[in-house]
Amino acid sequence: MQISRKKLLLHTCCAPCFSHVYEVLKDSYNVTSYFYNPNISPRDEYEKRLSELKRYAEEIGFQLIVGSYDIREWTQRVKPFRFMGERSERCWNCYHFRLEKTFIHAVDEGYDIVATSLSISPHKDAYRINKSGNELEKKYGIPFLTADFKKKDGFKKSVELSKKHGFYRQNYCGCIYSKMERETASVYYTK
Repeated sequence: MQISRKKLLLHTCCAPCFSHVYEVLKDSYNVTSYFYNPNISPRDEYEKRLSELKRYAEEIGFQLIVGSYDIREWTQRVKPFRFMGERSERCWNCYHFRLEKTFIHAVDEGYDIVATSLSISPHKDAYRINKSGNELEKKYGIPFLTADFKKKDGFKKSVELSKKHGFYRQNYCGCIYSKMERETASVYYTK
């Protein structure tokens, strides 16, 4: 007799981050990837990241749900913090915004648990991500899987999987503000 696994909705930012997190979770949960990232800009960057995730879904066979690209709502949420830089209130509001939309979808569709791939990045604050997830768990009544997926060489393993599958790897978090900051820093350091 096969025991049914809990249905986990995994907020996913991109295929490189998803790959290792999926490997960690797939034996314990029935994982569905939820690509909800209205922060990613410009639109062609968003499409590039989504295309890689779709290709990976077809290659290994996981369920992928694509959320709406409501960039206006996201922009209003982070606007007061837009020039604060990486790992600031801007990012924390962005994490919370995207996780809340994930929880709402999980409630609407009957998922048992929510998680995110965000904590695999060495540039992301796992404490803040988990804090948002735990707050939303209380608000929506669905458990949040608290994790720091970069630990135990998680990020390194995601890079290895990216090479193995030929994933496009972006050089900035996703929002236009992080893109501008990255470009400004590279100009400054190349002079």
